[in-house]
Amino acid sequence: MAYDRIEVPESGSRIEVADEESGELDVPDDPIIPIIHGDGIGVDVGPAAQEVLSAAAEATGREINWMRVYAGESARERYGEDVNLPDETVEAIEEFTVAIKGPLTTPVGAGYRSLNVALRQTLDLYANVRPTYYIDGVPSPMKAPEEMDMVTFRENTEDVYAGIEWEAGTEGVQKAREFVEEMGFGESLHEGDIGIGVKPISEFGTKRLVRRAIDYALEYDRDSVTLVHKGNIMKFTEGAFRDWGLEVAEEEYGDEVITEDTLWEERDGEPPEDAVVVNDRIADNMLQQIQTRTDQYDVLAMPNLNGDYISDACGAQIGGLGIAPGANFGDARILAEPVHGSAPRYAGQDKVNPTAMILSGRIMLEELGWQDAADLIGEAIEAQIATKRVTYDIERQIEEGERIATSEFAEGVVEQIHELA
Repeated sequence: MAYDRIEVPESGSRIEVADEESGELDVPDDPIIPIIHGDGIGVDVGPAAQEVLSAAAEATGREINWMRVYAGESARERYGEDVNLPDETVEAIEEFTVAIKGPLTTPVGAGYRSLNVALRQTLDLYANVRPTYYIDGVPSPMKAPEEMDMVTFRENTEDVYAGIEWEAGTEGVQKAREFVEEMGFGESLHEGDIGIGVKPISEFGTKRLVRRAIDYALEYDRDSVTLVHKGNIMKFTEGAFRDWGLEVAEEEYGDEVITEDTLWEERDGEPPEDAVVVNDRIADNMLQQIQTRTDQYDVLAMPNLNGDYISDACGAQIGGLGIAPGANFGDARILAEPVHGSAPRYAGQDKVNPTAMILSGRIMLEELGWQDAADLIGEAIEAQIATKRVTYDIERQIEEGERIATSEFAEGVVEQIHELA
């Protein structure tokens, strides 16, 4: 495909989809991978992550051919003030299958509620996956942060993030109000100006997310998948999420999966060997459980809004969002993305922690089948933190630390990769 303002690398090969049904990829040793550096601190953490990921690839006998694509501020600079998400950026990610992005800021009046959400929805990246695990040496508010080792699967396309809402005082909200009143819920609405939104949760969206979470648990030898919902109150949306999720567990996996109810009814709580236990928890209780019973949970699957809350709360326990990675998955498509936002007040200051972006790239490498390169990155980051030469967010919380720049931290990780390889 020809692009107008995107330069395709002269060398490198496309990642191909080997099997559409399973999503298996055919990954060359020299893939072309699109990258959006991002807005705000993205101008610092994007290049830093790129440097580290390239070093890990080269240390394991491979080469990443980076392809800059644009969204947010970089798109406006390149395509015009009204262009925040160019069509050819979306087309490039579709063509090359696997990509990575930094955080994006959505300007007022851009035509999008969120550029990050728009990308996920446009590409149908329905699973936002956020592994949360402790890195030795990172300050944490918890007494035993090493107990945190959870992976959240957040549904990416539905729930209140679908953006179906009407502003107070508009013709649309008046029609929505009349409909709600006709359906017998008028007493739930206060008089005067009101905003109204819709919370769609579908069987299709729920089941493909839960399927992905269970498949992950089976592949990576995890013990349980917990469906996190507020179905005790929102019975026909989040309650349906729970019911549909349990249907997947009960009907599609045979002896590989057992529900918590069956576990206690038939086995007195003793799980079969190598089986994944699927249970469910109420969302507000789960926010407590991840602190008080951290080591009892493993893989979590939940609707969009719950996933945003829960994954950030998990990230706080390991030292904050500066080290919390993530990635968005569709069918045979990956867009790695850190959990943190763009923090525009620190843009271009070369001071913030790039670890979250680097570890997001690590997830991407794992999905490419480059486990050796991914492991090397994990070991190198831990080794660099152990030197106490770290960015300000960690330095200010440790004794005898040395504050270094974003770029210096990345250079340090690259040096560690060379020593460990």
